[in-house]
Amino acid sequence: MNLLDTPIIRLILVTGLCVLSCQRTPQPVDSRPNIVLVMVDDMGYSDIGCYGGEISTPNIDELAQKGLRFSQFYNTARCCPTRASLMTGLFPHQTGIGHMTLPPTKPQRYEGWTESYVGYLNRNCVTMAEVLGEAGYHTYMSGKWHLGYHDENHWPRQRGFDRYYGIIPGASSYFRPQGKRGLTLDNTQLAPPDTAYYTTDAFTSYAIDFLEAQQDDQPFFLYLAYNAPHWPLHAKEEDIERFRGRYEMGWDSVRAARFARQKDLGLLDPQVKLSPRDERVRPWAELTQGEKDSTGYRMAVYAAQIYSVDQNLGRLTEYLKNEGKWENTVFMFLSDNGGCAEMYDELGTKPMSFINDVNFGGAVSYGIGWANASNTPFHEYKVRTYEGGIATPLIIHWPKGMQATPGSISHEATYLIDLMPTLLELTGASYPKTFHQGDSIHPLEGNSLLPLLTDKPYNSHEYLVWEHQGFQAIRKGKWKGVKQLEDTEWELYDLEVDRTETNNIADLHPTVVADLASYWEQWAKDKKVLPKKKAMEL
Repeated sequence: MNLLDTPIIRLILVTGLCVLSCQRTPQPVDSRPNIVLVMVDDMGYSDIGCYGGEISTPNIDELAQKGLRFSQFYNTARCCPTRASLMTGLFPHQTGIGHMTLPPTKPQRYEGWTESYVGYLNRNCVTMAEVLGEAGYHTYMSGKWHLGYHDENHWPRQRGFDRYYGIIPGASSYFRPQGKRGLTLDNTQLAPPDTAYYTTDAFTSYAIDFLEAQQDDQPFFLYLAYNAPHWPLHAKEEDIERFRGRYEMGWDSVRAARFARQKDLGLLDPQVKLSPRDERVRPWAELTQGEKDSTGYRMAVYAAQIYSVDQNLGRLTEYLKNEGKWENTVFMFLSDNGGCAEMYDELGTKPMSFINDVNFGGAVSYGIGWANASNTPFHEYKVRTYEGGIATPLIIHWPKGMQATPGSISHEATYLIDLMPTLLELTGASYPKTFHQGDSIHPLEGNSLLPLLTDKPYNSHEYLVWEHQGFQAIRKGKWKGVKQLEDTEWELYDLEVDRTETNNIADLHPTVVADLASYWEQWAKDKKVLPKKKAMEL
């Protein structure tokens, strides 16, 4: 009897051949890039070094030096509408956040709500996490959510994220988040920290922990949403010391120096002029020494908040480099709106209505004078649709795949709705027509930015459109129309020579104004935008 013909021997031989065959055949490697999306909160256009600021941000600056900066990228002027548009690739009204989310102190829904103003992400949109999760990505979030508070069905884990740590509402203490503004891990609300704690550090640590816990080599999507430098003014003492006394020169000198650096960096056209100081703000020389010391210290704390973000991004990038994941990670950095002047006077001392909230502890913000400097060279601030409210830094860095010249600047006019299409093209993920339990999904609104990263022709927007709380804007090429509430006239600016919107030329170009106004009205009708008076009643 031939031993090779026995069943047991044949089984051994076949098994051995299978093992050898499996050893010889390499398993497919998922070469799609990782995505890291970092959003900061209430940071002005010029606060970081690579956009003209004097605040030390070496890690962010290195991303700019080796990546691509955008000089004309836009958000939607306010925290939660920006997050809604960022996460979905749609206009905020399409997502249900045409105004604001429902805060912890409000009932579970606005009376008389409409589908555009429910105060949380509706089911006719999908998030980046939902789309990328369906495509095989691990999805993680750490930081500020602000896209639905009262119902857990509106929280990050229920909108596509595998893991989540952070604050669900829009603001909290940096040192001891608690109560309704406390911390959440996945779907569990946590007790207040009882040891040394700082949100910027903790958000970064949890983001890294999520990545470390991943058991396979599948690509990941990480959304890291810092609450810094949003009020309250909370920074670590060692960081404050780095900036103490640095702002004795005052906001006039800071604005002038930042503007000069922006020109040198090539962010602004040589024809652009610095906008006038806000008329509500005194020249620095007119302040008393006590006022200078007090408000200078506030700006030092604000700078320390941004410095801490930069240091933590250094921790994250070092981790990715050490793990061999840096080269094929697309890293994006932006802010949710312009510098914040809401509720504060020139020196940042006007009380807030909720100043006694235990999370804020009487802390206020840095005031209109410094917000004016944060938004150099622009005027106006968060909430409004002038450049000071909607212009944000955007940096994209991708060592493996970017073909644009490192350190170059794109002057294309682009905005938040473009980021979802960009991620879809980067990852090969499919955008659904229906999702959840068969709910129809609004078609995407934006254009992929990938051609700008790879030196390919870009499909520019014919019109860019905004509305928040009755503040309206529309841009077509060099022309930008701005309308402040329903009972005012459209203003018109030529952004090619007047990016700072200092010269209203609406009377000189009535045909241009009519075209912009007509398009805006049709857009508003399509997106179910309500007039401010009605929207604010909801």
